[in-house]
Amino acid sequence: MDSLKIETVEYQDYMVMINQIRTKVFQEEQGVAAELEFDGLDPSATHFLAYINGQAIATARIREIDGDTIKIERLAVLPDYRKQGIGKHLMRSALSTITQRGKSLAIVHAQAYIAQLYQQLGFEIVGEQFNEAGIPHVKMIKMTKQL
Repeated sequence: MDSLKIETVEYQDYMVMINQIRTKVFQEEQGVAAELEFDGLDPSATHFLAYINGQAIATARIREIDGDTIKIERLAVLPDYRKQGIGKHLMRSALSTITQRGKSLAIVHAQAYIAQLYQQLGFEIVGEQFNEAGIPHVKMIKMTKQL
């Protein structure tokens, strides 16, 4: 893979790049309404941007839910860069940050079709499939440290 680089970034400084990726993936491709995608929680989240040869091509964010739990959200990879392991690299960066912060549980609401990616990273499905923004999802969890 050409020079993949993943950075932890501040939303305010990189929101144009982050929003372009998420708009392309979630709104244009998947039909998610802008008010659902841009929920006002970005400024308080930690964001990750993936670059290849200096071009931003993927993003994700994490948010603290409570003292021990962080939710990984908004994982988006531009179409031309899929099936190259970039999503997995982003997830590993997010999980590393969660572990460094001493949190014990990571949660994702995974689109059902991509749940296998998260299972490869040690996540387990909990509960039944549900719809979020009109798309089938499953809740998945991973213990990041022993309680």
